[in-house]
Amino acid sequence: MGSRFFTRPENAISKADEFIKVGKPAKALDTLFDVIKSKKRNHNFSEKLIEEIMFRYLELCVDLKKSHVAKEGLFQYRNMCQSTNVASLASVVQGYLNMAEKRTESARQESADSVEVDDLENIATPEMIMLSAVSGEGAQDRSDRTILMPWVKFLWESYCQCLELLRTNARVERLYHSIAIQAFKFCLKYQRKTEFRKLCDKLRNHLDLIIKQQNPTANTINLNSPETQQWNLDTRLVQLDAAIQMELWQEAYKAVEDIHGLMSLSKKTFQPKMMANYYQKLALVFWKSGNLLFHAAAVFKHFQLTRDMKKNLSPEESARMASRVLAACLSVPLPSQHPEFDRSEERRVGKECRS
Repeated sequence: MGSRFFTRPENAISKADEFIKVGKPAKALDTLFDVIKSKKRNHNFSEKLIEEIMFRYLELCVDLKKSHVAKEGLFQYRNMCQSTNVASLASVVQGYLNMAEKRTESARQESADSVEVDDLENIATPEMIMLSAVSGEGAQDRSDRTILMPWVKFLWESYCQCLELLRTNARVERLYHSIAIQAFKFCLKYQRKTEFRKLCDKLRNHLDLIIKQQNPTANTINLNSPETQQWNLDTRLVQLDAAIQMELWQEAYKAVEDIHGLMSLSKKTFQPKMMANYYQKLALVFWKSGNLLFHAAAVFKHFQLTRDMKKNLSPEESARMASRVLAACLSVPLPSQHPEFDRSEERRVGKECRS
């Protein structure tokens, strides 16, 4: 990339296209990346043209399934415009993910079904290749492995990179949470349980780092902001719903703990509709975990909120919900049958129900 001609923005895309035509896509990527890096040294470049080059660069990365190369360009672009042109950064990141999602969906339609692979980070290992060679794996299974799974892996890596890219900047906070929700939907669509757990841990770690942050600046995330609290809460509610749908009850319980922690941080009064939805899911999590007392408390709270929220609640629906509360209460074992039962916890939950 020594020639200045290669690094001039107005020539970069046409030069990259020339490399692609002669079968040298890696050279095309180098050409475009050189321009992206040079932007820091030369402020006379047109922002619109650099954005166009960035889109072309990411399109090539998607074509070649090179998520690590896309990551390098995205981090350069973030450093370039996160303070001056956040709208362009958001547009580029979302455009990249849209391209990756479309290609993955095309691969899914081309192959009949997804293949059961526990961890996308460990696909196509030598052991798996040898196993498939001796196991009589069908042509369709091999097709799914070669067509669909590499794209699913690429899309997963892209979500992770974009979340890492955006996690510290308050100006792209809304986009960060939007991508987190997209990633949860991805896990649901492709039934990626291992990746779902990793995603939950990643978001939890990002939140912990924000909490530990001593001196927030104008551009960093501030958890005292009502908007920030609401975005985090909305994302965790989607997380809880996805965990329930995937029947990952331990993750659902962790999501409940996350939501409780976020609610404790906030001083605002939450919408009854949101809280009713939350307690309905909470009741199911407690039922699955065998916490029948907490299950009954959550069912009662859901009944209270629904009754307060729906002024035109029919007598039939009210009676049905009340019967459910009664049945939930009758299901709670007597303390005398369970001497290890913590009476102080019982009083605490009972007080919460009455409040």
